[in-house]
Amino acid sequence: MSLSRYSNFLRNYASRRLLTTSSARLSDDKLYVHRSKDPDVDKFTFTTENIKKAEEIVSIYPKGHQAGAIMPLLDLAQRQHDNWLPLAAMNYVADYLKVPRMRVYEVATFYTMYNRQPVGKFFVQVCTTTPCMLRGADDLYEHVKKICKDDELFTVIEVECLGACVNAPMMQINDDYYEDLSLEDATQVINDLKAGKKPKIGPSARSGRVNCEPKGGLTSLTSPPPGPGFKCRSDL
Repeated sequence: MSLSRYSNFLRNYASRRLLTTSSARLSDDKLYVHRSKDPDVDKFTFTTENIKKAEEIVSIYPKGHQAGAIMPLLDLAQRQHDNWLPLAAMNYVADYLKVPRMRVYEVATFYTMYNRQPVGKFFVQVCTTTPCMLRGADDLYEHVKKICKDDELFTVIEVECLGACVNAPMMQINDDYYEDLSLEDATQVINDLKAGKKPKIGPSARSGRVNCEPKGGLTSLTSPPPGPGFKCRSDL
């Protein structure tokens, strides 16, 4: 191809408008999508108790940097409002901190810890990141979705790492971690919640492990450590 023909080819290619037919993927269950209006939620204010908590939180930050409190105040607002954030609550936090509302919208729609739609009383997050996946998290997720289906008490979503990799597979329900789960364990946890009971949390409730000790038990440091191999001056 001659240089002139090649130049024309490049110009023609650059002038084309490339189109795609693939659709945009929204976040899981649309819990994090920003909406310009919320039906039936026109007003939001902190309770007297939460105003005191907000004042304590903001006091931690240096003068002129109170915007750093956006995340904890959004969390406080979400807990007050049945574990989800209406637009009115986001606007209230922005006005409380005297920051542009867009700064708050950016935070609330970026982090998956903030829910932009109502969720069930029990917000179930099943981790499917690699360590959990290798321990059967995909089956756990599908199982939990199935047993919670059509029950308004529960909202079930798939999430990335929740930081309990050594105790995989696991799920977080509201603020509690349930670890070392089999499908039977997950069923028991959900059934206990349905019955108004409080399931035991952590790995020890399922496997007997304490914290992050090995699955098969300790393989080192199984006896008290020996003392120093020298005598103290006072023993001489």
